Amino acid sequence: MTHTPPAWPVSVKGVALDVRGRVLLLKNERDEWELPGGRLEAADISPECTVERELQEESGWRVKAGPLLDVWIYQPLPQTRPERRVLIVTYGCTVLTPEVDPVLSHEHQQIGLFTEAEVPELTMPEGYKESIATWYGRM
Repeated sequence: MTHTPPAWPVSVKGVALDVRGRVLLLKNERDEWELPGGRLEAADISPECTVERELQEESGWRVKAGPLLDVWIYQPLPQTRPERRVLIVTYGCTVLTPEVDPVLSHEHQQIGLFTEAEVPELTMPEGYKESIATWYGRM
């Protein structure tokens, strides 16, 4: 019997802070906050380039992807799509355009900037919260 390993999509996310130290988050169609970023595509040169491109598309911010913060598996609640898993790769990012206010793209419901103290109370997967805490810990 041949074993076929699972093939999961890879989503590259970025933790980016404004000049006041607030983290940029986007609200998705599941009514959850998430980090900006997107799917790793075949044409992408690197995961870092993916997160830099996605942050600019989703917020208008130009960033430089920094250190890899973590890698984890996102699995939606069983009642939604239990078969779908996504590998999340998260980078800390430096905002190159700090004078620019982030702008909501058509891909999300809402955009927000949150302090480190506000993040734990937000509706979002724990993996994102851990990535954000890791980046704050390195600042």
